[in-house]
Amino acid sequence: MAPTRLASKSIGINENMNGIVSHGITTRSKQLASLKTYKDSLKAPNKRKADSPLKDMTAKRAAFGDITNAFNKSVANEKDKSMAMKKVTVESKMLPVVKSIKPQTTVNGKTSKAKQLQKVATNAIESVQRHFVKEFPSKPITTRAQNGILKNIIRKSLDKENQNQSHCSAKSTRSDVSEASLYTTALENNSPNETKEEYKTISEKLDKVNLDDSCRSLDEETETPHQVPEGVVDFDLENWNDHFQVSCYAMDIFNYLKTREPLFPIDDYLVRMRGITSWMRALLVDWMVEVQESFELNHETLYLAVKLVDLFLTRSSKMQPEREHLTKEELQLLGASALFIASKFDERIPPLVDDFLYICDGAYTLNQLLKMEMKILKTINYDLGVPLSYRFLRRYARCARVSMPTLTLARFVLEQCLLEYNLAPLSDSKMAAAALYLALRMKNISHWTNTLEHYTGYTLKEILPIALLQNAVLHKKPKSAISTVRNKYSHTIFFEVAKVPLVDDSVLTS
Repeated sequence: MAPTRLASKSIGINENMNGIVSHGITTRSKQLASLKTYKDSLKAPNKRKADSPLKDMTAKRAAFGDITNAFNKSVANEKDKSMAMKKVTVESKMLPVVKSIKPQTTVNGKTSKAKQLQKVATNAIESVQRHFVKEFPSKPITTRAQNGILKNIIRKSLDKENQNQSHCSAKSTRSDVSEASLYTTALENNSPNETKEEYKTISEKLDKVNLDDSCRSLDEETETPHQVPEGVVDFDLENWNDHFQVSCYAMDIFNYLKTREPLFPIDDYLVRMRGITSWMRALLVDWMVEVQESFELNHETLYLAVKLVDLFLTRSSKMQPEREHLTKEELQLLGASALFIASKFDERIPPLVDDFLYICDGAYTLNQLLKMEMKILKTINYDLGVPLSYRFLRRYARCARVSMPTLTLARFVLEQCLLEYNLAPLSDSKMAAAALYLALRMKNISHWTNTLEHYTGYTLKEILPIALLQNAVLHKKPKSAISTVRNKYSHTIFFEVAKVPLVDDSVLTS
């Protein structure tokens, strides 16, 4: 179970595979480099080019076949003329025929579709308002509900009118106008000025009911929009116009993630398993951190993979008999398969399956890895939308406007706690809030502010017990077998946050 070091040369794995065969570790930088090499090879002078057509060949094929050329040929009889007129062309001679039809606002006593739409929209607006006043006299009408009812009324009314007029309009078209008029649209029955005025009126009517696609909070539909308490910095409002931050949905998204946390409980599963200890789990997680560094994976991938390991062991130990529980020889296979799944879920360019076989030093076969992957997905019911403490921490730190070194220190606290088996059952959102509070106290920046309490949803009293447990983890004597996280965050790229002086529990409680 010790972390496997990367070999200087690649080892061939599954040479008999047809298709993808990878040698060594394929990182994103290597894949981009190979892609650049491939593109450069396409520019080589010896590249085979398609032969050009002979110059003496004069026959050409138009984009739409030989349709447009049909009108440039003389026809011998009237039958050929009628057949040519029925073809759909790009430069057709039927266009003057269409333009020769006199503009009219009615066809057989029926108003045009533009007039119908105006009338239906006006009636629908009044109908929606009367309906809500009658059914809900004390509740104001919401935008989304009003829009939905209005669209349904307009759609049903137009469908009904179209059904009533379909037969009559088809008959009148065949009898009153030529076959060329079949290609005209409803707007061509009106003059341009009249059509423009009608749609301008309709647009003004629809604007009164706020038929827009602007960014709105989901809580507006329940008539309880977000209210920022006094003394709290409204971070979302300040970034409201930044579409990449989706400030209108950010609060709803993280509130939704908090409601999903009870769906992924992790209990004391080691009491139901034989041969696997908390020390073995710590070795596995430490190895997974090293794999994350070697493959240059996102941190979300690591956190999801560790969560998949705990979820699988929790649920499988309950569902399966004791003799079918995972053995210590398969523990590394479980970690590699969890990383493989998480990479495909979170990575833009995930490593290949042979990379994970290689990182396990050939201890497992391709068939074993794929079987374990399917077993994990079935056990967790294919639900990979697990709330992760890393995502909560990033949200909380941005709302509090902490510096990057402070955020990195909080990440170090969270990642070091991944190795602790007794902290696995705790809430991810609380773990993130406690890690940020511990980092703030270690940096001696600030206490738990009203802004943090608002955006995290937790008071200091709620997160203080978890912060004390995390502080105890940092005070543990480092062990060389599981020192990957400390070595990682001792690097200058992570601001050497692992070397920040620790604080006593009295500082956290003061």
